[in-house]
Amino acid sequence: MMQIIIEFAYTGSLSVTEDNVQELLVAANQFNIMNIVQACCDFLEEQLSPKNCIGIWHFTKFYSCSELQEKAYKFVLDHFEEVVSTEEFQDLTVEELSDFIESDDLNVRKESTVCEAVLHWITNSPQEREGHLLLLLSKVRLALMSQDDLGTTVMSRELVKSNAECSQMVMDIMDNKDHLTSPALVMRDSAARPRLPNAIMLAIGGWSGADPTNGIEAYDIRADLWVNLTNDEERPRAYHGTAFLDGYVYCVGGFDRQESFNSVRRLDLSTHTWQEVAPMHFRRYYVSITVLNGCIYAMGGYDGHVRLRTAERYRPDTNQWTIIPSMHDIRSDASCTTLNDKIYICGGFNGNECLETCEYYSPETDQWTVIAPMNSQRSGVGVVAYADCVFAVGGFDGSARLRSTEAYDPRTNTWREVSSMLTTRSNFGIEVIDNYLFVVGGFNGYTTSYNVEYYDAATDEWCEACDMEIFRSALSCCVVHGLPNMAEFTLCRDARPFLELELMAEEST
Repeated sequence: MMQIIIEFAYTGSLSVTEDNVQELLVAANQFNIMNIVQACCDFLEEQLSPKNCIGIWHFTKFYSCSELQEKAYKFVLDHFEEVVSTEEFQDLTVEELSDFIESDDLNVRKESTVCEAVLHWITNSPQEREGHLLLLLSKVRLALMSQDDLGTTVMSRELVKSNAECSQMVMDIMDNKDHLTSPALVMRDSAARPRLPNAIMLAIGGWSGADPTNGIEAYDIRADLWVNLTNDEERPRAYHGTAFLDGYVYCVGGFDRQESFNSVRRLDLSTHTWQEVAPMHFRRYYVSITVLNGCIYAMGGYDGHVRLRTAERYRPDTNQWTIIPSMHDIRSDASCTTLNDKIYICGGFNGNECLETCEYYSPETDQWTVIAPMNSQRSGVGVVAYADCVFAVGGFDGSARLRSTEAYDPRTNTWREVSSMLTTRSNFGIEVIDNYLFVVGGFNGYTTSYNVEYYDAATDEWCEACDMEIFRSALSCCVVHGLPNMAEFTLCRDARPFLELELMAEEST
């Protein structure tokens, strides 16, 4: 280690490897050589994985690595479902495990995962750990678990049944679950308070009734509620596209009843402020937008006079749009997504008919390639990558709004039918969050909608989610993640006025 340090002092170069990183960090920390300490921390940060994050977190506690320590701690929270099955999980002390499972930031799709993790940790060394069961179980948000899970995952376990205090606590929660999870109490009781999501879905703009809207709502999937974030100073737009990239939400193109836009507006999520960036080469509403390899792609649409087959690409680092090859088909009111480094675009309207045709663009070859057509013509369709396939949902076939859904497998170049939505809709928002496919709002053939539902590929079923506050079609959705101020976009866990929640409870009864 001393040889490496001396060579660094003379040459300014350093080789950090898995074999030397820990010893090198210890030595550099002892001699207060912060450049080497930082290089080692950077290396360890790149190596973070579910298998080693607890070990790295423990290691950093003894050295000048506060930033890495914080990142390792957050990595455990963000990847808890994968961490619990690793060997290092058993190295946690009861105080450390308690701290993790008590956190609102713990990222778990189901609270039963937390309960199973606690029982797994205890049964690994029962004689030493059984005495901690009540403490740890009290940190689990048991009221968020279903009655079946409480019965099969918790009460059926001999570990719980043989502990009178624990079994009584679980029984009390089972008996009072409906009361604890009512809107008036859900944020008050620690057993029922939803955890914070590590990603949120934004629904932006659209057509509400007879007018475009500037409304922005954020979906808190853990609480199953929408939070209104509307900035009244921002101009309304509909039939636009949105994209999340490097901490910013980009709103691209669109229409406000009077003008079709080529403008692009960017929302800084850290400051909640908007700014204008470079405009597109073409005015586009009914536009298709997606992100690939750090660039935003805009395809097709309508400029107010003609429908388009042109496409262009935006690079944020140069703030410039560049024309790329045009699509094979003219497409407005289509939808697109990114899968396996390709951009897939499906359906739309060419000025004469609704389309079932599809194609993909490869940046590597800079070419569009036609693929198998969908089973249905779909304009105003929703397209998204999900479960290693391209899903095409709903839309308008030229005579009726659809609720049918089909999935494209790029390995076989074939489409297959999957379960249909609960409601018909076109021109809706679509996104994947928490491994569910969500559809938001839209037009059902009679009126604009605030209805939301989601699809689970594991069960091939659609379920209802919380409605938006604003009924609208021609909106656009995007999922944002990795924000330091994520709590600003979610339902407040502690400070939300109880009166407001109680009013919600009264309205629902």
